[in-house]
Amino acid sequence: MDAAERQQILDRYLDHSRRFEEVAARRRSVSPATAAVIPFQSVPRAELEQEPTAREIEVLQLISDGLVNREIGQRLYLSEETVKSHVRHLLAKLQARSRAHAVAVGFRRSLIG
Repeated sequence: MDAAERQQILDRYLDHSRRFEEVAARRRSVSPATAAVIPFQSVPRAELEQEPTAREIEVLQLISDGLVNREIGQRLYLSEETVKSHVRHLLAKLQARSRAHAVAVGFRRSLIG
C-alpha cells in the first residue's frame, strides 16, 4: 500500500468522522434521551495512560495496510484471538472508537508511517 492509498483511507475516515459528529450533534439538540448513542466500555485508567507496545504498533501498521485479523495473525505467527486482544488494547490506549480511528491516531502520532 503506497502513501496515496493511505491518504485516501485517512480522507475517507475523516469524512466519516465529520458526518458522525454532525449526526451526533443533531441528536443532542433533539433530546438528551436520544443523545445516548452507544456507551463506551469502561477502560481501566492505567491502560489509557500506557503507550502501545512494539507488537501492538506492528498490528496497527498491518491494520493500516488493510489486513484483517486472520491475515495479521498469519503474518505475525499469532492466533486470531491474540490479534483481537492486541486490537482491543490498541483501541483503549489510543482512545479510538474503531480500527479506522486507531489508524488515523497512529498516523497523527507518528506511530506508523
